[in-house]
Amino acid sequence: MRRLAVVALLALAFPAAAFAHASLQHTGPSYRERLQTAPRRVWLDFDQTVKALPNSIQVYSSRGDVVSLPARNEKNADYVSAQLRRSLPRDAYTVRWHVISSDGHVISGLFTFGVRTPAPPPTEAYGASGPTRTEHVVRWLYFLSLALFVGGIGFRVLVVRGPLPPRAEKRFYALTAIGALATLNVGIAAFVLRAEDALQLPFSRLLYGDLSAIVGGTRFGQAFVAMTLGFALVTALLFLSWLTDRTVFLLPAFLLGLGFASGLSLSGHSAADAGASWKSELADWVHLSAACIWIGGLVQLAVVVLPLAPDLRRSAFLRFSSVATVLVALLIAAGTYLSILRLPHVHDLWTTGYGHVLLVKLGLVALALAWGGIHRLVAVPAVARGGEGLFARLPRSVLGESFAAMAVLLAAAILVDSRPPPRVPAQTELSRKASTFETKTFVSRSTPFFRTEAGP
Repeated sequence: MRRLAVVALLALAFPAAAFAHASLQHTGPSYRERLQTAPRRVWLDFDQTVKALPNSIQVYSSRGDVVSLPARNEKNADYVSAQLRRSLPRDAYTVRWHVISSDGHVISGLFTFGVRTPAPPPTEAYGASGPTRTEHVVRWLYFLSLALFVGGIGFRVLVVRGPLPPRAEKRFYALTAIGALATLNVGIAAFVLRAEDALQLPFSRLLYGDLSAIVGGTRFGQAFVAMTLGFALVTALLFLSWLTDRTVFLLPAFLLGLGFASGLSLSGHSAADAGASWKSELADWVHLSAACIWIGGLVQLAVVVLPLAPDLRRSAFLRFSSVATVLVALLIAAGTYLSILRLPHVHDLWTTGYGHVLLVKLGLVALALAWGGIHRLVAVPAVARGGEGLFARLPRSVLGESFAAMAVLLAAAILVDSRPPPRVPAQTELSRKASTFETKTFVSRSTPFFRTEAGP
């Protein structure tokens, strides 16, 4: 058995290169390159022999016009190029390519470049449709997974620091393990969906797609790699805690989990949109972290402590109430700042799609906070006085609050994939107001004249 394990490890460490398909080594122009002079051709260089088809390279303008001629192999069979139809005007261009590798697989990919203008990221290349409803659901599941995973560990670190009864301990690790596995797998699903949309390929061909442009050329791809590796490390620490029965591993797991969750903030609107800064990135991270700890703590309190740890439920409920008060304050403060930053005008709330989703989210937040407020004003004093009879109904009520908070995460998932309204530069806004003022002045002065001419 030991020998079999060694053989398996060696097989994973040294994969056979003879069965590998071709990999793209270099391109011209390079990924997201901004050129001052239009190129005459587009070329691809692979690490082994490939077969070019007439449509192996297709170059699209931002309007979808094909500006490339049929592709062909050069003298070297690992080199494919396509001439361009004319001198390209100032624009952003998308290159979609596919070739047949020597092992018979069709290898596909894309990249972008710009002529005297910035090139868009591959996820915004021509042909990409953008986030879908499926991606909204997947991102929501990712948020829920983070809440069970990082928020569940945070509950144990911040609220219940000591040992739990055996059944409660087992359920704690079961819930956080579900969250860990879901975080890793749902994260991969989110990446695959975004890559599938960018490459415009069916899943069967996506398996052999070149994803390097997305992984290395977008904030989303870089965050995906870092977060996947990071959460795998956090999962390992959680497993060590369960295996050794030592909660000392939970604190570094919690801190690392919060740190790697910042990848979402560093790759979203708070980092990439106009007006973004370290303040918006920090606010977004605080907003997400507070929500995960709050929701994960509610689930742990309702499912683990209240029903399975009767000796700890009073102290845990009171301590979590204090922690939740701080989390909600951080949640509201960060959310208010981000809303003001992303919505330049108040009327954007009811005149833009982003504002509509934000209004729904605010309504759900109000419901969740009202539910929590009832617990704070009614349940906490009763528990502090020693009202044991309340614990029979409290788990269901706490679980209901967590469901309301999970609905907030669904709205947040849609907001993440939505584009805020553009911020109008101050000079443009001033010019618009001046033009409006001149128009109104002209109309007010001209109106009496027309009335005189049209009157009796």
